[in-house]
Amino acid sequence: MSRIYLQDLAQPQYTEQQRAILDFGNTLSVTLDGDDILSEAKSALGLDDFGDDEFRERLDLLCDAWNRNPSLNSLGKFNLRNKLLVFAKNRLLIQDLLKRHPEIHQVQISKPIIVAGLPRSGTTHLLNLMAADHRLRALPLWESYEPVPTPGEALLPDGTDPRYQRCADEWAAMQQTVPHLAAMHPMEPDHIHEELELMGPDFASYNFEWLCHEPRWRDHYYQSDQTPHYDYMKTVLKILTWQDGDLSGENTRWVLKCPQHMEQLPVLNKVFPDATVAVTHRDPVAVIQSAITMLAYGQRMSRTRIGLAELADYWIDRIEHLLQACVRDRDCLPQAQSIDVPFHRFMADDIGMVEKIYTKADLPMTAEAREQLKAFMDNHPRGKHGQVVYDLQGQFGIDPDALRERFEFYFKAFPVEAERK
Repeated sequence: MSRIYLQDLAQPQYTEQQRAILDFGNTLSVTLDGDDILSEAKSALGLDDFGDDEFRERLDLLCDAWNRNPSLNSLGKFNLRNKLLVFAKNRLLIQDLLKRHPEIHQVQISKPIIVAGLPRSGTTHLLNLMAADHRLRALPLWESYEPVPTPGEALLPDGTDPRYQRCADEWAAMQQTVPHLAAMHPMEPDHIHEELELMGPDFASYNFEWLCHEPRWRDHYYQSDQTPHYDYMKTVLKILTWQDGDLSGENTRWVLKCPQHMEQLPVLNKVFPDATVAVTHRDPVAVIQSAITMLAYGQRMSRTRIGLAELADYWIDRIEHLLQACVRDRDCLPQAQSIDVPFHRFMADDIGMVEKIYTKADLPMTAEAREQLKAFMDNHPRGKHGQVVYDLQGQFGIDPDALRERFEFYFKAFPVEAERK
């Protein structure tokens, strides 16, 4: 396994190809404008009904905040605008499909298994592992990006869904510009993704903070009831279930995950009352150093400067908010439908932990399911793309033990082990 130490986080050393892409970006003139984005989406699809326009406040807030961000370069703004445009198109397609097929609202999302946990705490591995069980329906990245096909768009000559190909092309481009991202968070089209992406067409969720951390968006999110956005996401899950041919939802059981759920447990329980929820727990210092290293590395193509201290301050506060909410609200989840998953125990026995989750979910661990999980493990060994060496002290000037003291409340509440080198 190759070890990767990113020595140029603050002052990136660009390859010739990266430099050419940045030079191209400098030729772009990009302004984020909600009216312009919505108009382009309508023109592209020939549709004009976005449904309830209450989302406009959120779209306009994002556009204004990102326009004013002093460190975003033109390439960064271009990519963010494209993301908003895709969400606008998705909203049109979702609204159009629901108008033509109102019976979709009657589809049931029954007894999903949902993983909630800090980012970088094993949630992705746990989700992808359970998704290998063919009895469960999961959300691959390509489908999360474009959940509803564009009417009239044909399959490619080789039978590939054009949505899949667009996702594959995006991943190929990402590997050229930020190649070490695969070692931190692979984003292949088949990679199982977070259902949070399905809130994108509602221009909601904390996912926008990962695209470009923004205090104004964070504060708006904090002050807003997230229940309508969880309901919207659930409706898109109904669409996907219906598109599979399960017109009632009786034959589909979803497996989902998202770190945001950590601070939205009461909302999660309200919208998915029959869910089994697995809450992962990991040393927040290990989470933070992994997250901010990944974010700092990813910013090299979208920023005029990379503020390591700013990144660290923002995400240390953000992780603390997630954990304070989890400590406060964990007991709102029914004991019979929830389980805590300490990271160190999960890493010691992946499949054994999945079996414990299945017991809570009343899903037997069959011999066939065990083989499917084992095959996934064999085909996806840890460190397949290399292992990034994290150095919170050396790269960010933060003493891990001093930072760990800030999270003493969390260590007292859950069986979390400090990860010291």
